[in-house]
Amino acid sequence: MADYTTIDDPSAYFQTKIYTGNATARTITFDGNSDMQPDLVWGKVRSEAQDHVLVDSIRGATKQLYSSDSTEEQTEAQGLTGFASDGFTLGTHAYFNGNSKTYVAWGWKAGTTGSGTTTGSGTGKAYSYSVSTAAGFSIVQYLGNGTAAHTIPHHLGAVPRMIIVKKNADAEWQVYHASIGNGNVLHLDTNSAPEDVTNRWNDTTPTSSVFAIGTSGNVNANDVRYIAYCYAEKQGFSKFGKYTANANVNGNYIHTGFKPSFVLIKSANDPQDGQSWFIYDSSRDPGNTAKQTLEPDTTAAERTNVAPIDIVSNGFKLRTNTGRINGSNGIYIFMAFAENPFVTSTGIPTTAR
Repeated sequence: MADYTTIDDPSAYFQTKIYTGNATARTITFDGNSDMQPDLVWGKVRSEAQDHVLVDSIRGATKQLYSSDSTEEQTEAQGLTGFASDGFTLGTHAYFNGNSKTYVAWGWKAGTTGSGTTTGSGTGKAYSYSVSTAAGFSIVQYLGNGTAAHTIPHHLGAVPRMIIVKKNADAEWQVYHASIGNGNVLHLDTNSAPEDVTNRWNDTTPTSSVFAIGTSGNVNANDVRYIAYCYAEKQGFSKFGKYTANANVNGNYIHTGFKPSFVLIKSANDPQDGQSWFIYDSSRDPGNTAKQTLEPDTTAAERTNVAPIDIVSNGFKLRTNTGRINGSNGIYIFMAFAENPFVTSTGIPTTAR
C-alpha cells in the first residue's frame, strides 16, 4: 500500500503535550508510547495572549525566540530550563508555567550532534547541528559570511521541504517551503503573502546535503549567528505540501498518508494575503471537528471555530469557507506530522478516526 511508513511510532520523534501551569519548578513528561527527549520545544499559553516561544538544544535551554515577533534571542532563566529524557523542565515564568494558565508544547527530537565548516562561496564559517535522519529533522546554528551562494550543510541526507531561519538579532523569520519555490520567502512572524526575492535562498533549491543562502542580512550577514530548523519529508510521518481552496464549507480533503497529530497551514498567494498561520493538533482536539487554533504570527490566545478542519486517518479535511484556510482562488501551504501512520511498516492499516 502506498501509505506505508518506516516510523511505526511517531511519538519517538514528535509529541504534543497539554498541561496547566503552577508557577513552581517542575518536569513536564510527554504522554506518547516512546520516551522522547526533545531538541526543539515550541510552547504557547492557550488561555491568554502571550508570545509563542521556541527553545532548542543547540542554542541551549533558557534561550528563547518568539515566532510572534522579530526580536532577538532572549535569555529567561525561569522559562524552559532543560531537556529531560521524556519531556522538559520548567521554571516559574509565565511563558511556560504561569499559575492556572493552560499551555500546549510541541516537541521534536533530533539527537545526533556535530559541527563543521560551511561551504560554497566566500569564507567557510563554523556551524553546529543536531539531526535525526530517520525523522527528517535537523537544527543548524551557523555564522553568515555575507556572500551569495553560501551553502549550509543540514545533514538530513534528503532534500528539505521546509526550512525556518531566524537571525539571533532583531529580524523577521524566514521560511522556505518547497511548494512556493526557491525564489519566495514567507515570514513566520507576519501574515503576509510570499515575498519574491533572490537574496534569501539564492534562487537555489536545497540538495540532499546543503541549502543555499543569498546576501540578505536576514539569513547571511557576515559573522552573525543564525538558527535553522530543517525538515525533510518522511513517508507516513511528515508531509509538506500545498492545496488549492474551493471556498466551500464542505472543503477539500488533503491527503497526508497518516493521521496528523499536528497541522500548520498558511495562505500562500495574493488573494488571501493578510491571513495568519494556523496550528491544529489532535491533543487539544482529540475528536472531530478540530477547531482550537493558535496563530504563530500573533500573541493571541487560543481561538475556537474560526477555521475548523477534520483530522482523519490519512489526512485532513477543510470544514469552512473562510479565507483563513479555504478562500476563493486560494493556494495554501501546510506542514503536518503524524500521530499514527495510515499503514504500518508491516502493512497493517491503523484505526480510522
